[in-house]
Amino acid sequence: MNEELKYKVALSMLPNIGGILARNLVAYIGSAEGVFAQSAKALTKVPGIGEAYARQIKKSDVLPKAEKELEYIDKNGIDLHFYTDATYPRRLKGCIDAPLIIYTKGNMNLDSERVISIVGTRNATEYGRSIVENLCREFAERKYNIVIVSGLAYGIDVQAHRCALNYKLPTVGVIAHGLDTLYPAIHQQTAQKMLECGGIVTDFPSNTKIDPANFIKRNRIIAGLADATIVVESAQKGGSLITADIASSYHRDVFAFPGRAGDTYSKGCNLLIRNNGATLIEGINDLEYFMGWEKTDKVDAVQSSLFIDLNPDEQKVVDLLKAKGELFIDQISAEIKLPVSRVSAMLLNLEFKNLLTALPGKMYKLR
Repeated sequence: MNEELKYKVALSMLPNIGGILARNLVAYIGSAEGVFAQSAKALTKVPGIGEAYARQIKKSDVLPKAEKELEYIDKNGIDLHFYTDATYPRRLKGCIDAPLIIYTKGNMNLDSERVISIVGTRNATEYGRSIVENLCREFAERKYNIVIVSGLAYGIDVQAHRCALNYKLPTVGVIAHGLDTLYPAIHQQTAQKMLECGGIVTDFPSNTKIDPANFIKRNRIIAGLADATIVVESAQKGGSLITADIASSYHRDVFAFPGRAGDTYSKGCNLLIRNNGATLIEGINDLEYFMGWEKTDKVDAVQSSLFIDLNPDEQKVVDLLKAKGELFIDQISAEIKLPVSRVSAMLLNLEFKNLLTALPGKMYKLR
């Protein structure tokens, strides 16, 4: 058994120690194994870890549970990604409350060039289902290298997964329990097909009980894996609005399809748009425009000038790339705290000014 992995899994299982505190422990002590080797007194020196947490860590019985979990994932073809691993999704890694560990099963690239989350009500109408169908069809027709993320729930979620599969687009379901079960069970067949073209993601170990609170918690992963979140239909209250709010807190783009005034399952979308919580879109053309997905390789280069006027945000981007070198668009967005749509427009403008070069996978560097 891989001892290093055992301690990493055990660290993620500590009760009341979330991702932020767990990362603090590793940063100050040096390793997951070291956390369990330290004295309670030494643990209290870590920011956020008081005497109560330190005693809890020392008295915990998570190591035997971690051993069982490693045995389970080995037998069932499950992959484990610790937040310091190169395989941990780069978009998710940039989120302040990203999980310490995620478990994945399937055939997926969570660092794909484009990742979009599609969420909405469990009581999808024909209007909402047709929106999802049209989006996936047009993604396929325009040959986008894109992954569709959702939550494998009833309604819009499962519609997003099924339409993605129909159009041969990779699709990833984020679940609120371990990979030893599936809720709702009626979506088992869809989930099985997703393993061949996408897969399933969770931050919960096996034998996790179905708990409503966990469905809210998993929404941060749905938002964190994606460049943007699209809310298709929602009542005035619902999980998809929580996902939209989380995505916005991560400085990711949020879009919503408007609905007819008074329609129960459009009230949430209309509210998001009215309160500037989401940008209104009516189809893929709007999405392409706001995300800056137009082909830049067809743009003629503009002659570089010795004296180029930059606005303050453009200057931030230039200074950032000078300091860091090559960066992905979502990394730039996180660093300067602006939505990807705004950053994308700035990057295109800087390309026109012949100041930077676009690399494969939405990576940029100065010329």
